[in-house]
Amino acid sequence: MITKLKLSKFRRFYVTKILISHDILQSRKGESMKDKKVKLPNRVPTKQILKILSSLYPEAKCELLYRNPFELLIATMLSAQATDKKVNQITPFLFQKYKAPEDFLALSQQELEEEIKQIGLYKTKSKNILETCRILVEKYNGEVPKSREKLESLPGVGRKTANVVLSNAFGIPAIAVDTHVFRVSNRIGLAKSDQVLETELQLMKRIPRNLWSNAHHWLIWHGRRVCTARNPKCEICSLQPYCQYAKENKIVQLKKN
Repeated sequence: MITKLKLSKFRRFYVTKILISHDILQSRKGESMKDKKVKLPNRVPTKQILKILSSLYPEAKCELLYRNPFELLIATMLSAQATDKKVNQITPFLFQKYKAPEDFLALSQQELEEEIKQIGLYKTKSKNILETCRILVEKYNGEVPKSREKLESLPGVGRKTANVVLSNAFGIPAIAVDTHVFRVSNRIGLAKSDQVLETELQLMKRIPRNLWSNAHHWLIWHGRRVCTARNPKCEICSLQPYCQYAKENKIVQLKKN
C-alpha cells in the first residue's frame, strides 16, 4: 500500500519534473501563442480572489536580489531547482566581482562552477551562463534583450525565466508559472491543468493583463506563506471560502476571535 508520505513525495517530484521539462523544452524552441484555444475551468470569483491577494500582499515583489536586467537573468537561471534564499546567499558576492557579461567570460567553466557550487545543477548552470554571456556580448552588445523570442533562444532560458525577466526587469506584463504559481492557481481554481503552459494560458485569459505581473507575485507569496506544498494552512487562509481545494477536502475556516 502506498503511504500518504510516499504520495506526497511523488506529487512534489511530478510537479517539479513538469516544470523542469517545460523550461527545457521552451529553451530549445519558442512556442507560438497564436491560435491557442484556451479552455477555462469552472467559474470562480476571480475579481474577489485577486482583491484578497492584493490586500494580503501589497508589497509582494520578486524576492531575488538584483540591480539590473542582467543580474536578474543570471539570478533566475541560478534559481532553477533552488530556493531564492539560497540564490540570494551567493549572488551579492558573485555580482560584486562579476558585474557584466564580459566579466563572466573571463572565467573558465571550472572557475564559475567553484563560485556557484553551493547551488544545485551548478555544472550545467555554469555552462549555460557562460554561453548566454557570450551570446549577449556577440549579438546584443552586452545587453539583455527585451524580446521573449530572443530571451528563450539563450541557453538555459525557458519560458518561465523569460517571463520573470520581462515582467520584473522591463515592466512587460507576464505570468511566470513556477512551482508556487502552478500549485496555488490550480488549488484555488484559477486554473485547472497538469501542464505548465496551459496553466499560464488559463491565468492570462482569466486575469486582466494589467494585473498579470502582480498576480504572479501574489500567488508566489501566498504559496510560500500559506498555501504550502506540504500541510497547507487552509484553516487560516483568507481564500478558503472561494478555494476549490478547500471545498473538495471539506475544510472549515477557523473563526477569528
